Amino acid sequence: MNSLSPSPMNYGRLNPKSHPEPEPESTSNQHNNSNPKSKSKLKLLFTVAFILIVAAAVSVTLAVTLRPKSSGGSGSGIHRQPTKAISRVCSRTLYQNLCVNSLVEFPGSLIASEKELVHISVNVTLQRVGKAYDTSTDINNLAMDTRVRSAYNDCLELLDDSVDQLQSSLMSVAPSALSESSASGAGSPDDIITWLSASLTNHDTCTEGLSEAEDGEVKNLMKDKLKDLSELVSNSLAIYSSANDDNEFGDTPIENKRRRLMSDSEQPSDFPKWVGKKERRLMDMPASAIQADVVVSKDGNGTCKTIKEAIKLAPQKSSRRFIIYVRAGRYEEKDLKVGRKKMNLMFIGDGKGKTVITGGISVAADHVTTFHTASFAATGAGFMARDMTFENYAGPEKHQAVALRVGADKSVVYRCSIIGYQDTLYVHSQRQFYRDCDIYGTVDFIFGNAAVVIQNCNIYARKPMAQQKITITAQNRKDPNQNTGISIHSCKLLAQPDLLASNGSFQTFLGRPWKLYSRTVYLLSFMGGHIDPKGWLEWDGTFALDTLYYGEYMNYGPGGAIGRRVKWPGYRVITSAIEASRFTVAKFIFGSSWLPSTGVAFVAGLSE
Repeated sequence: MNSLSPSPMNYGRLNPKSHPEPEPESTSNQHNNSNPKSKSKLKLLFTVAFILIVAAAVSVTLAVTLRPKSSGGSGSGIHRQPTKAISRVCSRTLYQNLCVNSLVEFPGSLIASEKELVHISVNVTLQRVGKAYDTSTDINNLAMDTRVRSAYNDCLELLDDSVDQLQSSLMSVAPSALSESSASGAGSPDDIITWLSASLTNHDTCTEGLSEAEDGEVKNLMKDKLKDLSELVSNSLAIYSSANDDNEFGDTPIENKRRRLMSDSEQPSDFPKWVGKKERRLMDMPASAIQADVVVSKDGNGTCKTIKEAIKLAPQKSSRRFIIYVRAGRYEEKDLKVGRKKMNLMFIGDGKGKTVITGGISVAADHVTTFHTASFAATGAGFMARDMTFENYAGPEKHQAVALRVGADKSVVYRCSIIGYQDTLYVHSQRQFYRDCDIYGTVDFIFGNAAVVIQNCNIYARKPMAQQKITITAQNRKDPNQNTGISIHSCKLLAQPDLLASNGSFQTFLGRPWKLYSRTVYLLSFMGGHIDPKGWLEWDGTFALDTLYYGEYMNYGPGGAIGRRVKWPGYRVITSAIEASRFTVAKFIFGSSWLPSTGVAFVAGLSE
């Protein structure tokens, strides 16, 4: 996220050209990401797609080729007219011409029903994303400076994640999966929307990182490989959403609609079901009483001395909870990450300020992408952290510097401190829950495009650099069909002593719209006197002011008065408990189906 200053010229993203150009990275330090595994992975992936299509019995002509000659254009030289079904489903998308062109060229689409076109649209998208990932690995050995290398590596990771998310979506929208709710591997409608939303966010993050890199061969090659991918995912998301739309948001603007709501019979009294009884106990048991799978201790009295070693010891795609106990100490380890295949990892520390994961990487000083600055990152589903501190000490003058980045689905961060300045907490994608945490920062310090509920947390504004404005959130929902947004529920918005001592020299805002459909709500939260009466800040002129959704519901405190709030078309004072409840744990992240198994305390609705 970019730094804020009074000049409108600084409301856009931080211009990398304002910093010294990075030195070229020697080829001896380049990571070799091109290997036969990527080829075999794609072959396996398309084989799965083939089997699914044949099983669908749409037509024998639905056979999937590994690399179709046409990827949405007219490579066959034959102009095909869309059927009524294709025209209807594509009329619901944002990129209608691309939708029609990509579908009519796909074998079997001209005899497919609208329901079958849902499956075909995801299949087309999966093939294109898979091909982009496959061919992108081929340019790994080209010379790249540090910033380009960072953006390129981000893209490989994000494309790889997207292939996995699209593959899961394809299996779940196959006719056999749709007709059998218990089908193996099939996700729920909310799962599918989450995976497609995350895939779209991945591509947006990839292209954003590339846009800040210096022009050159690698950037141009990647731009060509990524062409139309974001639009194809958007179209698949729109087609699936419209096919499964219950119009449950009522009077909420159509561009901010969500998936289905849970019925009253589904509402829990305690935790979401994704947290089991065992894990509920784990969340509150003393660390000393927990039998951890791995113990990390800097003094050598544990299983290993580093967190990175502990992560390596964890099994891949584990269906059971794997516990890593990190004893008190400061741990600074480069590229510390829980990858996508490391599932259901739970990190337990000795308490806030005692077990500290720290780092100081920043965009300005290290010439890397924001995505790459995180002191700790997690993308493996089911990630949990308890009683720890995540910190980036780079300082306000070094701009974007992430302490914690999470893109793990059904993740929980409980009783943790997350400390930084600009871009502290990167809630990147998928479904997340934060409870009883302390979050510190200055500019855009809670940002990203997850579907996230932050509950019962203390959110501390810190003193920024001279002339900067403080913005708590910068939500980057790009597409109206994404199920994403930031919900801040029963929290306290407080000012650090250094900010209070400045006697109002710095304005503090609830958020600003990073992308067109930005969505953020504050529910039943205390707002200190440091919150500007205007409440919210523009990103750049009138950008997104009529498409965003910013809401406030029954907040209180000296900063909670709504009389002088912005008058944007997309801002609303929420007066209906029904509307407000759509952003709660139970209904916004469907946490009642997964949080109970984690054991973390939570409020499913608006209140106990």
